[in-house]
Amino acid sequence: MRAGSRGLPNKNLLPLAGQPLFWHSLQHAQQAGAARVCITTDIAPLDLPPALNLPVQVLTRPAHLAADDTPMLPVLQHLLTQTDLIGTLVLLQPTSPLRQAVDIAQALALHRSGAHDLVMTVTEADRGVLKWGQREGERFVPLGSPEMCFANRQSLPPVVRPNGAVYVFDADWLRAHGTLATPRTGVVVMPPERSQDIDNANDMARCEALLSSTPNPTTA
Repeated sequence: MRAGSRGLPNKNLLPLAGQPLFWHSLQHAQQAGAARVCITTDIAPLDLPPALNLPVQVLTRPAHLAADDTPMLPVLQHLLTQTDLIGTLVLLQPTSPLRQAVDIAQALALHRSGAHDLVMTVTEADRGVLKWGQREGERFVPLGSPEMCFANRQSLPPVVRPNGAVYVFDADWLRAHGTLATPRTGVVVMPPERSQDIDNANDMARCEALLSSTPNPTTA
């Protein structure tokens, strides 16, 4: 997690339902049975939940890996070079506070099947995007088949999008592969109400309202 944010300054430390935003993800890790937690951050000092009952390593993230446009891959690669992590890793971004331990458990179970290099959580999206395309000069290149551009939206197949809540992969696989992109990607579908991603104050207010209206939202 980064200290900076254009949409909501210092968002990872802001209170959500009575505790700092990033605490929710630590609690999700604990509820899901994590053996160890590593936090890569440029925030210091960092206060951890007093009731957290698992080892936590805080890794200082270099400034060049804490910019607004820094992708996740080099952050993970830096983490792997600075630690002795092996086996199955679960990436939990602090901006997804409404995930539940059951979402993590389902992603882990699918990854254990051996059919996928990477498992990520997704949520349903507007199938109308299949009518879209890219422009190459004066040429329209459809995202799906050309027939989809002229179909009724209701007749198009369902579409999902990554929601950023859970990613599961093997540490040595990432070291050897050098990218998260793989055709062997499995998905676990999460409902829209748990697929919230906090980028600005409106997102924070919406998550606050959802947490207030859901009993025991972090319990699987």
